[in-house]
Amino acid sequence: MEKFLKDLFKDQSYDEKSFFLIAGPCVVESEALITEVAEKVSSICRNLGIPYVFKASYRKANRTSASSFTGIGDDHALALVKKTGEKYKLPTTSDIHAHDEAAVAAQYIDILQIPAFLCRQTDLLQAAAETGKVVNIKKGQFISGPAMQFAVEKIRKSGNEKIILTERGNTFGYQDLVVDYRNIPWMKAHGVPVVMDCTHSLQQPNQTSGVTGGNPQLIETIAKAAIATGADGLFIETHPDPTMAKSDGANMLRLELLEELLKKLLKIRAAL
Repeated sequence: MEKFLKDLFKDQSYDEKSFFLIAGPCVVESEALITEVAEKVSSICRNLGIPYVFKASYRKANRTSASSFTGIGDDHALALVKKTGEKYKLPTTSDIHAHDEAAVAAQYIDILQIPAFLCRQTDLLQAAAETGKVVNIKKGQFISGPAMQFAVEKIRKSGNEKIILTERGNTFGYQDLVVDYRNIPWMKAHGVPVVMDCTHSLQQPNQTSGVTGGNPQLIETIAKAAIATGADGLFIETHPDPTMAKSDGANMLRLELLEELLKKLLKIRAAL
């Protein structure tokens, strides 16, 4: 495992032969929600020996409809994410959307996540790199794994070697995505850890209803294939009741299903 990941997970006991998990609700809806999710997932991961990063977006800047929920306020949401990480001794992550957000978010979180649509945005990548934080770049739905070398180079040329790449599928027609698992070894060839986003890769975007659809029944399939093809980590958005989630409920994993899924994935990893 990369040294920066060992430093990131210094407060957790784990087997380096395992994978790590980035998980949490799509967005900070309330303190009660993120506390419930962090407590449950951290307990599961401690018992299974899986390193865990708590994830919740402090603001959703990329929504289909102008009437969609975006957040409870940046400062408040970031403070809650930091509080949650400190309470459960977890590294934390959230996405940023513009270069001037990087330094602000870096005061609260450990990993700056670059949204897939913005993976070519040079000033955003440079600003994230200059904070010295870990930078997780989601591969654009319109880009191949080999082409992500240029995003990696932008971070490295800014003096930061703490880089993660995340696969999240490629656009397939107007309202669907498909995962090309060749992208996992292709991106690992860039010399960085690679994560599979098991929930966003199942989105069905651009619905005429203004609400993104999804296929959460296939999360297990996506995750199993990712472990089998060498992913270093998994990204899974999870919620106690996805039908009530204020963002991305159509493709999130019901929280009660997470533990059994992780147990199956550990068996696949061990078999490799």
